[in-house]
This record gives sequence, C-alpha cells and structure tokens, in this order.
Amino acid sequence: MVLFDLLWSFGKVGVFGFGGGPSMIPLIQAEVVDVRGWLTREEFLDAFAFGNTLPGPIATKLAGYVGYKVGGWGGALAGLAGMTVPTVLAMIALATLYLRFRDHPAVGGFLRGVRPIVIALLALVVYEFLPSALGSPPQWLANWALWALAVAAFVLSVRFNVHPALLIVAGGALGVAFFR
Repeated sequence: MVLFDLLWSFGKVGVFGFGGGPSMIPLIQAEVVDVRGWLTREEFLDAFAFGNTLPGPIATKLAGYVGYKVGGWGGALAGLAGMTVPTVLAMIALATLYLRFRDHPAVGGFLRGVRPIVIALLALVVYEFLPSALGSPPQWLANWALWALAVAAFVLSVRFNVHPALLIVAGGALGVAFFR
C-alpha cells in the first residue's frame, strides 16, 4: 500500500507542479509533511538542503529520498515514477500543442499569468523554511550569524555570480566550524 501511496502522492505533484522543480517544493512539502506525515518540517528542510548539494532536479531527488525513507528501494522507484511519468507524458502532449499554437495570444497570456504564480510559490518556500533555517522572529537577533550567512550567500550569488555548489559547500563548512 505504501508504494501506491508514494506513486499517488508524487504523481499528484508531478501533474500539478507547474513551473519546474522549485515551484513544486511547496506541493511536495504539503504532501510529504502535512498530508502524509512522512517527514517533519525539519527533516524536509534537511532533505531539501542535502538535495541541493547534488546535481539534478530537486523534485526528483526529493521523490527518491522520501520514497526510499518510507519504502526502501521500491519506494524510491515509486516516488520517482510518480514524479516523472506524468510530467514526461504531459510535456510531450503540451510540447505538441505549444509548437502548434505558440504564436496565439492566449498562449502568451497564459504563460505571462503563470510566471508570477511561480515566483509567489518560490517566496512561499522561503517563508515556510525561514523558522526552521533561521529561527522564528523572537530568535532572529540571537541567530544573527545565520542571517549574516544567508545574506552573504545571496549577495555572493547575485552580485558576484558565485556558483551555488560553492556556496553550499562553504555554508556546510561554516556550519561544522561554528554552528554545532
């Protein structure tokens, strides 16, 4: 039964997760933490952080991780199948339609309307991860070093185009050195 639950849960995310991996994170979190209780918020944040240290799409890495944690190797395969098969089939169908109707004003309007929603979903991920990563508002002053690290990583990424992998490794090293 757990394999079907994994297939179904990640299949829903794969079908309704418009905008790619990052926009799927709130859907995955809701399904895995809130609906199914397979992970706590902290475990999900750790899996998300760990997944970002590896190459490839975050949504499939989370599907494999959660699937493996819940159902072993069969669970990992069920989670990955649920996440990828609907998306691949939908992409082939939509690519066919898009190539045929890409110049239609309704298609352009649809895409312009979806983009802000994807940004809002990414902001939602940040908002929901904030307490687990940096503490709740009363703790923010006490966690000034974590905030400084987050701001520094943002500035290094945006202003100096430092690769995310380097930032993740540096953050991990600083965590081992100062935040144990």
